[in-house]
Amino acid sequence: MFEYLSQHLWLVWIIISMLCLIIELGSGDFFVTCFALGALVAMISALVDLPIWLQVIIFAVGSVLSIVFIRPPLLHALHASGETRASNAEALIGRKGTVVETIHANGSGYVQIDGDVWKAVSSDLSQIESGERVRVIKMDSIIVTVEPCL
Repeated sequence: MFEYLSQHLWLVWIIISMLCLIIELGSGDFFVTCFALGALVAMISALVDLPIWLQVIIFAVGSVLSIVFIRPPLLHALHASGETRASNAEALIGRKGTVVETIHANGSGYVQIDGDVWKAVSSDLSQIESGERVRVIKMDSIIVTVEPCL
């Protein structure tokens, strides 16, 4: 098998490129894609029967060039809308929920937001009764600060 692969190095570069693309599916930042492009350039050099040491250099140069010249436009196109997508706790700010356990004055209670229950305090330290609709205005660790919806 090693003899076959040594005679068909272009196939090795294709396999490396495919593995890089599969790994990229997990990251999504186009960094590993640049190595896949470098492997494709090295595959072309293997097809013209260049020595392995030169193929490795071509792979490295092709990868670096794609990181420098191809990745930035791809990232720019991905974020072209200008909107930053909130993630994790930041995604809760501005969301509305329902008080499931009364939020006591100068105390806490519980709020349900999209099926998840969060410990909550009132923004003005007033009491908010169970069943009222509230909006998240701040997040401190695992405690949300809410205000009643008008």
